[in-house]
Amino acid sequence: MPGPPREPREGYVAVGRVLRPWGLRGDLKIESLTDFAEDRYAPGASLWLDGVERRVELSRSQKGALYVKLAGIDDATAAEAYRGLLLEVPEASLPPLDEDEFYHHQLAGLRAVTVDGEELGTVAEVLATGGNAVLIVRGPAGEVALPFVEDVVKRVDLAGGTLTVELMEGLLPAPKAAPRRFVPRRYGRRAPRKN
Repeated sequence: MPGPPREPREGYVAVGRVLRPWGLRGDLKIESLTDFAEDRYAPGASLWLDGVERRVELSRSQKGALYVKLAGIDDATAAEAYRGLLLEVPEASLPPLDEDEFYHHQLAGLRAVTVDGEELGTVAEVLATGGNAVLIVRGPAGEVALPFVEDVVKRVDLAGGTLTVELMEGLLPAPKAAPRRFVPRRYGRRAPRKN
């Protein structure tokens, strides 16, 4: 049996993932995948869970965790059926960003090339970190982690599907050393020691 979907449906963006049920009344413990959690999980907001639009009845944040009660999920057994599923919103509902800002889903899949035209690969993942995002690029050089900062990312061309980067010292993985050749030692008789 296949596991929960890892990618949102076409035309939708993932804003959260159900971690597990919480309590007896159908609350869900959520991993938020959005910078706009206050708006996305506010009472009255709409979220899509398993392809069904659901209204947020209650939400609270406690010790860094997010707990949400969605309409129509009223007990722990019903909530258990949604473990691991994505919470989605239509892509068209996303608020516009400034010219130099991008949503993570817009960066995933872009072709990464250096300012010298060297092909690095494709942005496979965008990791949200405490400071800036980190782009995980997979390609001929292996897996490369690129910080999404001006010194590294020089141009983002969404229409052309490319990301132009300037590599700083230490960003590419070190070349693998050639394996050491095994040379067997010859064992034989030892010369007698002199006193």
